[in-house]
Order: sequence, then structure tokens, then C-alpha cells
Amino acid sequence: MLNLLHVKPLVTCILLFTLHKLFHFITFYAKIAIMNIININDTSNKLFYIGGVVRDELLDKQSIDIDITYVGNAIEYCSKFGEVIQINPDFGTVRVKIPSSPHREIADFVPSTGSGHNVPEELNNVIVDFASTRSETYPKKGHLPVVEKIGCSLKEDVLRRDFTINALAKSITTGEIVDYVGGLKDLKNKKLRVLHDNSFIDDPTRIIRGLKFAMRFNFELEEHTKKLQDEYLKNINYDMSYKRIKKELIETFNAPLSNITKEYKKQRTFERFINEKIYKLVTPNDVEIPSINIEELIEKYCPDMDCHVANTPRNDEHIWLIYVGVLKDLSRLPLTKIEQKILDDVPQNILNSDFELYKTFENAKIETILLYAILKDQKGAKHYLDNLRNIKISINGKDLQNLGISPSPQYQEIFDEVLKAKLQNPKMTKEDELKIAKSYSSC
Repeated sequence: MLNLLHVKPLVTCILLFTLHKLFHFITFYAKIAIMNIININDTSNKLFYIGGVVRDELLDKQSIDIDITYVGNAIEYCSKFGEVIQINPDFGTVRVKIPSSPHREIADFVPSTGSGHNVPEELNNVIVDFASTRSETYPKKGHLPVVEKIGCSLKEDVLRRDFTINALAKSITTGEIVDYVGGLKDLKNKKLRVLHDNSFIDDPTRIIRGLKFAMRFNFELEEHTKKLQDEYLKNINYDMSYKRIKKELIETFNAPLSNITKEYKKQRTFERFINEKIYKLVTPNDVEIPSINIEELIEKYCPDMDCHVANTPRNDEHIWLIYVGVLKDLSRLPLTKIEQKILDDVPQNILNSDFELYKTFENAKIETILLYAILKDQKGAKHYLDNLRNIKISINGKDLQNLGISPSPQYQEIFDEVLKAKLQNPKMTKEDELKIAKSYSSC
């Protein structure tokens, strides 16, 4: 085995950093593999895995969340399991750092460094959120619910959830699946069913979540649920929480979900979003599906979802805007300054020359350029991305000074003339550029 004491310090640091990242990855997938990583010795039979983690285990899918609910007051009961990190009394939730299961194999992969650099502490612990069972009401439809009671029965707790497949519970003590609403049957039949007729009226974001689950798991809305959705979309109450609508749109169209579920195709999701009029939650305007395949466009020009200008850090948080930006009217969504700028920078008119394309998109984020391709001019946007964007002039202000040209606003005019020429002939040398600059300045 490699002895890190005999490796140069820089290499040692690199190896330790790599191990640290590797075991974060292993920990994540151990959590996904369901629950034996968590060391909870409890015989109360009041602790339950609930919601998506149970659904995904039954579907043999990877899950990104572990939700644990205690029938009663979780803050009082679950704080004993480890170090309390955070408490939210209003919702009866507590975040606890719990020692990992002694049966886990993660630490077995970590070699001793011989110099005190052992397994990072966070690899020996798991952060777990415990929630109290609670019932909720919606005094203002379309907005956040109000907690009615903390410490209610498990049945009351699951009845506040969105779909039957997300209302399943699994006892931590016995492993028994608890199903009050027919979720197991709906999982078997690949159906999405709401728990009551006012579900979409109470929380319209459930319509977007239904789309996401349908496409992720290849499920369909159960007939009555589909009827309730269609009825709501014909009579939308636009007084709703658009912060929550935006959150669901981001989760539906951003990159991570497709990384988790390879069969999840965002183009098909987007087409269904338009065809089923789900987009009406955002704008009452009529919208048609663009002729261009947005997902293929993104995969071609942002294969790693690195959707920012050159030499800036990777950031995929704005991918959703390429899809939702097709709606044009996003005035109800609480956009950040960056998000608003992405939309504002999309040209409203066709750009007719290489120089116009270059100057317009030179410092634009690629989300802006792709929206221009989708909404205005696919050919022009692709021409810029394929042929123009990497062209740079070589001369600078010092070169112009060496030519005897005094600093002035004329510099920009000269640079623009050189750029126009180089866009036509990208193979121009610096000497060629200097000749153009000299001839222009003498005019």
C-alpha cells in the first residue's frame, strides 16, 4: 500500500483531497442504497422513512433525499441521537449529526496516512433531518400552508402530501411499509394520484411536480387527477407563491435530475409542459413549441452544462431559463439580477452581420445566445457559436501607441475595423492587423 509519508507534501495534499471527495461520493451513494449507514438504535416504532426515499427504494431507483418522520415531537425525541445542528420549532424539525452505522464499509477504504491524516470527521457522521408528524391547512390557496398541529398521527401527516406514491412510510424499527392511501397499488400501476380534489387548488406547484414524476418514472396521471389538473389550468388563480413555482421549474429543467435519471429527457418534459398547458401557471399568453430541439442544442453547445462565458467557473444553475425563457413572459417569477439580464440581453431583432453577432454576444452568457437561437435566429446563433466566438484580435493599445497613435476614443473605432476584417479572414496575422490599424488611423 502507498505510504503517504514517503510522498512529497504537494502530492500528499492532492491524494488527501481526492480521498476526501471520493468518500463524500461513497457516503452519498451509501445513503442512496438506503439507510443501513445511519446508526439509530430505536425500538419505539414511531420513526419512519417517508416520501420519496420509500418510493424510490420500492422502484429500485436512486434517491437524493432521506426523510425521517417521528410520530410525535421530533425535536424532543430525536435530539438524543447525536449532536443537534439546527432546530425549527415552527415546523417541528431538527437536524442531527449521527454516527454512521458500525456496519458500513466506507472507512475500510481509507488507508492510514501514518501522519495523523485519518478519515475526515464528516465521513464518520451523517447529517439527518427529522420531522415531527404534522397536519397543515391552506388558509390562502396557492401559498405556503400553515401548520395546524405538530405531533399528529402518521395518517394525518401523510394526507398532507402531494401524490399517493409519495405518501408511503417505512418503519425504521420493523421495516414494515405503511400505506394509508393506496400508494403501493399506484406504484404498481404507474399512476400519479392526488389525495383529495382540492390538491391543485391548495398547491399548484403539485402540477409541475406531477410532470416531473411522470417523466422521471414513466408514470401517467390517474384519470380523475388528470381531470382535476385540466380544470385548474383552465381557471388558474394567479395569486400564488411564484417563489415555489420557480423552485419547481428549476428542479424540472436543470441538469442534476437528468444526471440522476438517464431516461429523463428534458425535451419530452418541455413538450409536455407546453402541450398540456402547464406553462399557463407562469403566463396566460399562448405559447407554441419551437421547431428547434432545445435539449439537443444544449447538449451540443454546453455538453458539460458549462453555460457561462469562457474562462469563468462552471455553473449550470441557469439551464432552466433556456427552456422556460421560451414563454417570454416571466414577469411573475422572482428572477435574480443575473437571470433577468440573461433574458434582457436576448436581441429583439435579427442580427444581420458577423460584426453585429460578435459584438452582441461577445460578453453574453450562452443561455442568452441559445435563447436567441430558439426565439429569433437559429442559423445566426449557430454561426456565431461555431465560427465566430473564438476569433480574437491580437493588437492592443500599446501596439497603437507604437504606431504613433495617441490614446483616444479612436482606439475603439480602430479595434472594431480590425475585428471586422478578421471576422472575414480569421487567419490574419498580427502584422496584417497592424497594417489595417495604420491605414485607418491615417484616414
